[in-house]
Amino acid sequence: MGIREKRRISKLLESSDIEAVIHELRQLPASRVINPLIGALCSSNETVRWHAITALGPIVADLADHDMEAARVVMRRFMWSLNDESGGIGWGAPEAMGEIMAAHDRLAEEYGHMLVAYMREDGFYLELPQLQQGLMWGLSRFAMVKPDLLKAKNVIIYLLPYLNSPDSTVRGLAAWALGLLHAGEAVASLEKLVNDPAQVKIYLNRTFVADTVGGLAHKALANIVKES
Repeated sequence: MGIREKRRISKLLESSDIEAVIHELRQLPASRVINPLIGALCSSNETVRWHAITALGPIVADLADHDMEAARVVMRRFMWSLNDESGGIGWGAPEAMGEIMAAHDRLAEEYGHMLVAYMREDGFYLELPQLQQGLMWGLSRFAMVKPDLLKAKNVIIYLLPYLNSPDSTVRGLAAWALGLLHAGEAVASLEKLVNDPAQVKIYLNRTFVADTVGGLAHKALANIVKES
């Protein structure tokens, strides 16, 4: 793909109408679209970055439907980017993995355990707070669609310590994820956060939302009570 087309896709991602963008991108071969979308994960423009994450879900899911091995290559590419040996940092990789697995059942079954492994100090623990933010978001996105798959991997046990993170976005997203998982065992810890005034800005339902850690904890508790 030429530089001109990469720039065109980056420009498309600036649009406020992400549904129209996704529709247009799905008309192109995945092989021409995926690399520019992955490149956009490092964009300093947060709209471009999050729209790239959003678009990767259906694009890679479409790819998996007709070439599962090619979709696995994409997932392994994200995993490699989070490996210390890669020499990179893996910006946007946990979020993209969560979005893709929310969109495709088979990829979720094959790679869902990796999001849990990235939380575990005896696994592939992500130390950088920015990557932990992405991991909490990816887990939340996954939990919106496939909570039982995550719970089967004991995700709640590994999520609970993140409620004590010094990073407010990590705390808030961990609370949100636990609410989506209807984690009754998290109630006591979430109740301790309901007065946490730290501001959090998250990308939710394809738009940016401002909240507080306490607000997210309160919503999580409401989700858990509603399910019980």
